[in-house]
Amino acid sequence: MTESPPKAPYTTNNAGIPVESDEHSLTVGSDGPILLQDHYLIEKMAQFNRERVPERVVHAKGSGAYGFFEVTNDVTQFTKADLFQPGKRTEMLARFSTVAGEQGSPDTWRDPRGFALKFYTEHGNYDLVGNNTPIFFVRDTIKFQDFIRSQKRHPVTGLRSNDMQWDFWTLSPESAHQVTWLMGDRGIPKTYRHMNGYGSHTYMWINGAGERFWVKYHFKTDQGIDFLTQAEADELAGSDADKHRRDLHESIESGNAPSWTLKVQIMPFEDAADYRFNPFDLTKVWPHGDYPLIDVGRMVLDRNPEDYFIHIEQAAFEPSNMVPGIGPSPDKMLLGRLFSYPDTHRYRIGPNYTQLPPNRPHAAVNSYAKDGPMRYTPSNASMPYAPNSYGGPAADFGRFGDPAGWAAAGEMVREAYKLHSEDDDWGQPGTMVRKVLDDAARDRLVSNVSGHLKQGVSRPVLERAVQYWRNIDQEIGDRISKEVNGG
Repeated sequence: MTESPPKAPYTTNNAGIPVESDEHSLTVGSDGPILLQDHYLIEKMAQFNRERVPERVVHAKGSGAYGFFEVTNDVTQFTKADLFQPGKRTEMLARFSTVAGEQGSPDTWRDPRGFALKFYTEHGNYDLVGNNTPIFFVRDTIKFQDFIRSQKRHPVTGLRSNDMQWDFWTLSPESAHQVTWLMGDRGIPKTYRHMNGYGSHTYMWINGAGERFWVKYHFKTDQGIDFLTQAEADELAGSDADKHRRDLHESIESGNAPSWTLKVQIMPFEDAADYRFNPFDLTKVWPHGDYPLIDVGRMVLDRNPEDYFIHIEQAAFEPSNMVPGIGPSPDKMLLGRLFSYPDTHRYRIGPNYTQLPPNRPHAAVNSYAKDGPMRYTPSNASMPYAPNSYGGPAADFGRFGDPAGWAAAGEMVREAYKLHSEDDDWGQPGTMVRKVLDDAARDRLVSNVSGHLKQGVSRPVLERAVQYWRNIDQEIGDRISKEVNGG
């Protein structure tokens, strides 16, 4: 006897009430006017009109997945953070993205990639919000908004503008290191699986004895670094604009879970004061010869989200989410992001965004936050204020040891980073060009930069761009000049 297929569930409205038809509006007669009392039709139309939230101003186009992080090495001498204890396995969410493009933009534009991680630890969510590069275009958060606008669309034409990009870059010499990365092979990763991730900023680790260390995170792809040439990326932009999103989903769906090995660089706290360049400058890397990589653990992404909008579009990452044992550094870009990220989430998806599934901590929440749009979990506080005499909660300063702050020396000032012997903007990108890249990679770098400069970059900006590259490396700058100026 053949079993009949399972009966489909009946349609309901948003209140769970059965609806009478999926296809026909309620009218007077067969072809009369539609009735306002057709509340299900009104609900469908009104819901549709509101089903988009504002896209992210930055990192709008992205993809992500759930997985876990497992510690494979003992780093307790450096941090007491729960997720980095020996053998610890922590559930997590990752989101990868381009930076400048809108929600519908191609995955394969030449652009840095966001590498945002959320770890659901026993002491709350720890968010590490980085990129696929260890450095960034600017070192002071006051310039971030200007940088992003230079990478967006021209206010008159509505078009992407290479002229705006090079105008900003060439007026901001601290961008040289990141631009060298961007215009090189890693400017367009083959897939999200074939790129490294970096915390980029310098953070603080504090161990059980209260000792402090500066730390940088490096997530090394176990799939190997691979990239797209400019021609391959341009072709994919037209034939499969969602290439990277598709690849991540399909690789996990097929059981080919991507993974990354976490390594860190550790700087003793006292080293920072007189290190040869500012270790908190986001445009600089720490040479591995000074501070070698130390193995920590492995990140595996093995579960696709059941609904993209709920789990990825509404995912909210914020560098201010730091658990006991981890803290910030004096990095100006990091300090600015501590405010800007949670603030943009409140605007984009509402003040109660932490109650949404991807953002909800797996640890208990004992917060005094209350009310506001779309709140559905009440506060665990006995009274909506602190301090109170009705059972708290109450902050327990000593429970997790000293907080991971840092000692400030001198007055707070607005100053350029010119305190160390090698605080120049051209040295490290020049070293990268001459000693890290091979001849073929240098040829591609020249081709990529020259091709970019030939597309709508005005003469004054073009001249600065050529000088910009001569400052990085005279020979590379001369070759670029020859390509764009014909001599």
